[in-house]
Amino acid sequence: MMTLPTYTRNQLALRNGQDREEIWVAFQGKIYDVTKSRLWRNGKHYEHWAGQDLTEELADAPHTKEVFTRFKQIGQLI
Repeated sequence: MMTLPTYTRNQLALRNGQDREEIWVAFQGKIYDVTKSRLWRNGKHYEHWAGQDLTEELADAPHTKEVFTRFKQIGQLI
């Protein structure tokens, strides 16, 4: 089993679609790359911003956590 790299909240914040090309979000300690998703263009998805931990915000979303299975997990949030 391959161990994924770890990233801090500050490192995650840089992947917001503005500072760098990568667009990442975290959920339940896992970091996902949503760069290729048309729903995350420019690092924004409805009222949510990339580069953040979205665990608590999911309660207000019209979808379940299963949505994250569509994206590649690229790291762990520490």
